[in-house]
Amino acid sequence: MVGAVLVRDGQIISEAWHEEFGAEHAERLLIKIFDQDIQPDDALYVNLEPCSHSGKTPPCTDAIIEAGIKHVVFGMLDPNPAVNGRGVEILRNTGVDVIGPIDSVMCRRFNRGFVSLHEQGRPWITIKQAKTSDGKIANEDGSPLKITSPQQDEWSHENLRATHDAILVGVETVIRDDPLLTVRSKNKKIDQVSPLRIVLDPEMRTPLDAKIVSGDMAKGTCIITASDSDSSELKSRGVRVFQVPVESGCFVWDNLWSVLRTPVDNFCGIKSILVEGGPTTWKAFKEAGVVDEEVVLVGSSES
Repeated sequence: MVGAVLVRDGQIISEAWHEEFGAEHAERLLIKIFDQDIQPDDALYVNLEPCSHSGKTPPCTDAIIEAGIKHVVFGMLDPNPAVNGRGVEILRNTGVDVIGPIDSVMCRRFNRGFVSLHEQGRPWITIKQAKTSDGKIANEDGSPLKITSPQQDEWSHENLRATHDAILVGVETVIRDDPLLTVRSKNKKIDQVSPLRIVLDPEMRTPLDAKIVSGDMAKGTCIITASDSDSSELKSRGVRVFQVPVESGCFVWDNLWSVLRTPVDNFCGIKSILVEGGPTTWKAFKEAGVVDEEVVLVGSSES
């Protein structure tokens, strides 16, 4: 997630951001839509070091140099090994005054999924749990227990679901609760486009009538399985089915990360995951040491 602004005499005179996977980068788009001449003192501010390599788009360093921008302030170095300081070096070698990194801690936090992919080889993982003040997570018979308040639910949708690329649960949660796993918020400023839904389902037990594989929901759902069972019906609905091997009762993590981070067809890859699920799923992630952040919502036992 990258945004850029062009500043003249303390005022923003142009701005742009990287709107979607494969689209023009923020700096290149800003220059493209700017309808004035660049002045010697104009300064470009961007939260991530300008890229210096050709990927889905040409290098932003080329666009900056060609536009005649002489001052660049950036927030953090790009963790991508293809860039990582090279963008700064190229700009400085052509006479551009470059300042940064500026507040890299905040910038890394903002782009923590992108950073995690490059530095850890996997998406950023947040675990969300809800429990009562006396430690319960379900009724004694295992049935769902409403724990969180409406205010906690609103906060969770706004600050967790709406800020991750995907929500992950185990198949038992799908069978037991038949959840929607969508973003539902009263805050109109929050992007109501829901993240993808990931189901860990080693034996392919996801019910065909589950909400997340039915109707329009199906196209936003990914099922991770080790089974070679016929999944043609799910695929015909638009569900993405990925086969990942299982060892000692758990998906092989490196294989799972490889599947989730790799763009294919209309799947752009995933850089951050909110793990909701249940105790078995939470335990698997914790024991593997792949949890970056844990959020626990505590409600009353009478909820």
